[in-house]
Amino acid sequence: MAEEQLPHKLQLNERRQLTMTGVTEVVSFEDSAVVLQTSLGTLIVQGRELQLKTLSLEGGQVAVDGTISSLVYEDPRPGGGWRHRLFG
Repeated sequence: MAEEQLPHKLQLNERRQLTMTGVTEVVSFEDSAVVLQTSLGTLIVQGRELQLKTLSLEGGQVAVDGTISSLVYEDPRPGGGWRHRLFG
């Protein structure tokens, strides 16, 4: 039986509060970057003083507070990817 895909939605309020659905995994979390696996691919959230406020992977819901400077979806790439771009 095929696994049901969670709907993926983002809501950003004044660059301070990000809420999203469709998150399947928190890959990494630091105060300057959050890497999430979503139903539509890897999402990198960068900013300052980031904090996970809500985490419900059963429902696919995540909320991040802080100063958000960018949201980037990562395309699959051989031999590099988000770790290489994030940490050099």
